[in-house]
Amino acid sequence: MLILACIGLTFIFSATYKPEQPYSIFFKKQLFGVISGLIIYILFCAIDYRTLMRWGYFIYFGVIALLIFTIIKGSIGMGGQRWIDLAFVRFQPSELAKLFFPAFTAYYLYTQEDTICPPFRDFVPILLTMVVSFLLIRKQPDLGTALIVLITGMIMIWLAGITRWFFIILALTCLISAPILWHTLKDYQKQRIFVFLGYGNSQKERYQIEQSKIAIGSGGLSGKGFLQGTQNKLNFLPESRTDFIFSVIAEELGFVGTLSIILLFIILFWRFFVIILSIKTPIVQLLAIGIILHIIISTIINIGMVIGLLPVVGIPLPLISYGLSNLWVVFASLGWFNGIAMRRFYIKK
Repeated sequence: MLILACIGLTFIFSATYKPEQPYSIFFKKQLFGVISGLIIYILFCAIDYRTLMRWGYFIYFGVIALLIFTIIKGSIGMGGQRWIDLAFVRFQPSELAKLFFPAFTAYYLYTQEDTICPPFRDFVPILLTMVVSFLLIRKQPDLGTALIVLITGMIMIWLAGITRWFFIILALTCLISAPILWHTLKDYQKQRIFVFLGYGNSQKERYQIEQSKIAIGSGGLSGKGFLQGTQNKLNFLPESRTDFIFSVIAEELGFVGTLSIILLFIILFWRFFVIILSIKTPIVQLLAIGIILHIIISTIINIGMVIGLLPVVGIPLPLISYGLSNLWVVFASLGWFNGIAMRRFYIKK
């Protein structure tokens, strides 16, 4: 975790470096984010996971209220109304949904009488809350985060034992209603799908992904060297400090550097897997899976999109991309997970 956060700081410095101002405001904010994120990590690690789960259930109703407030009065930027301005920093409430929706789901199932393979009726409030969250976040619009919340929820209710017929009926419904769902997408979202399928002008719709591929390919085996990435320094690569920071790393450190980062993520995810397998209580295991799923999903989607294997969506690379809201939520999730890991051999119920 610390190594990945330091790599993120290093390449935000590189992505925003200018000789006349070496330490950009983005680097300073990210440094503040890492330091404050470690404090958040320690707090979430120290508080008992059961207390956090119970608080998280009630906090999630507040998160829904914040999502509604964001649509009505939120700050506008980068083509979306996704932030609440707190004077000293802008915060993205949709990030809180990734943190507390697993707590809402796990605590609700914990309070039901049937904790093993509960009946479908026990999942109805979870499904309704998940759909409402998805629609509110998508309205901002932030389809990437909305999909992460939706995928996390689907995986959790699948692991909790919802009937397989639910997924069969859902798949058939989506297939039949695909033309209607297509028309609900924004024009830029449709363009991103067309670009993924190989269409579009390289100087217009395809510009972002083409420049990303050029940056990655030009890095070669060992890269051009730190601060030497021309695609980034000459401003050819959009969003270099946020969603496309992996392309900056690839250009400056090459295949060796990016492979090392992927291996660090794999080590982190393997550690998740080992700890989850050692948890014996099903509901705690479900909570542990839920609070780290968004980190795994975001990593896969971000790396996949910058190399052209997935459509471009606005999802940052955890611990590495610039962005305080996402960084704080990732640190909180990891602290919460580590709190469960510390207490897992003492968990009875």
